[in-house]
Amino acid sequence: MTAFFSGFLISVLLLFQEQGVNGVPPQLRGVQCRTRPTDLLFIVDSSRSVRPNEFEQVKVFLSKVIESLDVGPNATRVGVINYASAVKNELSLKTHRTKASLLQAVRKIEPLSTGTMTGLAIQFAINRAFSEVEGARVRAPEINKVAIVVTDGRPQDGVKDVSARARALGIEIFAIGVGRVDMHTLRQMASPPLDEHVDYVESYSVIEKLTKKFQEAFCAVSDLCATGDHDCQQICVSTGASYTCACKEGFTLNTDGKTCSACSGGGATDLVFLIDGSKSVRPENFELVKRFINQIVDSLDVSDRNAHVGLVQYSSSVRQEFPLGQYKNKNDIKSAVRRMSYMEKGTMTGQALKFLVDSSFAISSGARPGVPKVAIVFTDGRSQDYINDAAKKAKELGYKMFAVGVGNAVEDELKEIASDPVAEHYFYTADFRTINQIGKKLQSKICVEDPCECKAIVKFQTKVDNLIKALTRKLEAVSKKLAALENRITV
Repeated sequence: MTAFFSGFLISVLLLFQEQGVNGVPPQLRGVQCRTRPTDLLFIVDSSRSVRPNEFEQVKVFLSKVIESLDVGPNATRVGVINYASAVKNELSLKTHRTKASLLQAVRKIEPLSTGTMTGLAIQFAINRAFSEVEGARVRAPEINKVAIVVTDGRPQDGVKDVSARARALGIEIFAIGVGRVDMHTLRQMASPPLDEHVDYVESYSVIEKLTKKFQEAFCAVSDLCATGDHDCQQICVSTGASYTCACKEGFTLNTDGKTCSACSGGGATDLVFLIDGSKSVRPENFELVKRFINQIVDSLDVSDRNAHVGLVQYSSSVRQEFPLGQYKNKNDIKSAVRRMSYMEKGTMTGQALKFLVDSSFAISSGARPGVPKVAIVFTDGRSQDYINDAAKKAKELGYKMFAVGVGNAVEDELKEIASDPVAEHYFYTADFRTINQIGKKLQSKICVEDPCECKAIVKFQTKVDNLIKALTRKLEAVSKKLAALENRITV
């Protein structure tokens, strides 16, 4: 009979789960993105420091941004300036009226391979490229004037004054630096706010990863629910250019307007952060990583019975900063995170994953038996050792693995680390300054299950088992009385 009730209970739960997920209407796919009417000019450095294969990667980046635009005389017009010691007007704003012809023309651009006269190129943009003769439209509030400068070195002329003149004329300047670029120069060129207009990548091989940022920068109308750019935990409801959040049946929207709860209280979780402290991260970015950790800690219900947090940093070796359960409240955890020093060496991600499997989630390190295990692995580059075996072992042991990559992180490695479904467990951004957006998404994903629901199930199961045991005892007592009565009758 116990087996019957257990089977019945599981069937009912599976039915509820199916209705809770599939009973929600699918999100309508709205317009993904329409670009505002824009006169867009790419100002591309092809000096001798830019190798031919690197220049090809710049052209791929340009092409991917162009592919997302509404190209046309009444929509977005695109021009390209190629510069080194001199400036070459490769494509005027008036030259190409279709996306296909524009992309074909970009593929034919060749590097100049001489000096780096960035100021001269910006002056050329003011005097000629953004002129009506070359196809620019008359300055108006509804027409954006945008220049994207891509450079990999220190200019041989001044950029501060000429960039200020360009901005005063209503030209919005984005500055992208590669490799050994002079960051001060980028800030002199870019429009405010600088954190939105200055971007840096370590090499041309990863410049393509900035594509999404510029696709979004030119969006006029975007269905944020369809593109996934929202903070809703369960259901996103599009409202034109914005959105609201909703919850599945049986859940209630919390006061933050984003997350959902079935009841009050938190869940028991053992969470370990595995953080890359290699030299490529850089000290200023390592501080952003520590903020990222504390952002997630803020979303947890840290206590003896609920969430426990551990922290491991790795580079050429692995260092446990603090084990699970050492700190019993958020403030102590966040203080310990802020005190963490930067290791600044290699990138032995495989060794770190092995440490996670062998030590971090061991009972001797503070892990609790029967409590869900969650790991967030953060890295900014290719591992210098083999990761597959340790990553596979972690998932076989039932750990919920999230992989977060920045900059030169390798997508295949992130996917190898991440739990299934992989698309929901790995994240990437080209810029450390945007990892807080990943933090927001992780806050709603690190819960392994709804603890309220589990407690209710266990309580129901226990009640049923107790009722069955009581009934069994009564049946045994009745059987004994019947046997005694039968003996008397026989005598």
